[in-house]
Amino acid sequence: MDESLTADSLPTYIGTDTTLRVKILDACGMTCTFCHNEGTPVVVDNRNRGPGPFLVAGSSGRTSIYAATNGSRFLPATIPADQGFAHALRQLGEGMGFTELHLTGGEPTLHPRLPNLVHLATDQGYRVCMTSNGENGARQIPACAEAGLDRVNFSIFGTTPGELAQVQHDRFRDPAKAATKIEALHSSIQACVDHGVRASANIVVLDHTHIDRVHRLLDTYAPELSVRLLNSLDHGQTSIDAIHEVLAQRGAVGESHHLTAGASGSRTAYRIDGGRRRIHVKWIRPVRLPTTCQGCRFNNDTDCQEGFYGLRLYRDRQGTYLVGVCLQRMDLCQPIGEFLHGPVSTEILRFRQADRARLEADHRTPTVSPSNTHHAKGNPTT
Repeated sequence: MDESLTADSLPTYIGTDTTLRVKILDACGMTCTFCHNEGTPVVVDNRNRGPGPFLVAGSSGRTSIYAATNGSRFLPATIPADQGFAHALRQLGEGMGFTELHLTGGEPTLHPRLPNLVHLATDQGYRVCMTSNGENGARQIPACAEAGLDRVNFSIFGTTPGELAQVQHDRFRDPAKAATKIEALHSSIQACVDHGVRASANIVVLDHTHIDRVHRLLDTYAPELSVRLLNSLDHGQTSIDAIHEVLAQRGAVGESHHLTAGASGSRTAYRIDGGRRRIHVKWIRPVRLPTTCQGCRFNNDTDCQEGFYGLRLYRDRQGTYLVGVCLQRMDLCQPIGEFLHGPVSTEILRFRQADRARLEADHRTPTVSPSNTHHAKGNPTT
């Protein structure tokens, strides 16, 4: 492998985690085999059941890879665009210092009042982003842009119907349906371009059999989108090795590291194709909360796949807003008031500060922040 892929001498830019992720609905028109579904069981397969145990697999063909072991005790409800949601955002913004809201699902563009949610969040001072497979983006994105949507991270699983069908449930590997999904994705990306919404392409790399698919995705989308390669949590080191092979084949040269204090999500920027284009690789730092994670049964190098990635917001079917700490430990979810007045919120705030101090001590030489890291809070170091 090219030494530049693993070089520790790259400039490092340190930010602090101030992002809240919110699952706004559970519905999705895809059946991706590696989906974690934000940790919750698939509603359509469980809505007529009691409080648990929940079905892990049902007739929908959809997957929630942690549902069998994460102890989830609730089914998620669609979040309404009302003052209750605004109040929840205000509480968590004031209590935890959140400045960015990231809308997830399910598929957010299927939410019937998505622009209203964006507007409520921007009114609360949040910068609003969204992860989407593009199912309904052409219809939703223009109004969302007007409401203040800043960025869409498109999850892209194939450039051809065959590629997309390959990562869907067996019963739904229909090339004709996959072709429709790809057309919808293209239209959603174009809607972002037309309405001034920043767009990036998230590509999950499962293993070495997906390397050719990634090259086609890079060639198809890189000119118009910021491309990010993501490892599959469910495929472990195999996925990471495949990403490294893609980088080596494209002649990737490491450019910079971007670390987020207080959360495990990080990324490295590379120049590819002779330096003409840039891609990013998202990776997981081994971040653990000092008390909450200490006695967790998943707290080892094999089972803990996401570490402490940040906080998530859910709404259950009784209308209660819940704060989640970990996809693999959904039993830790708490109502907002209980969370904000309990020890975990204090632990997270202190951990952010300690983690930032630790990272800054490890990367002492300051440098000038590049223009594309405006989302990071704080000074870059090298």
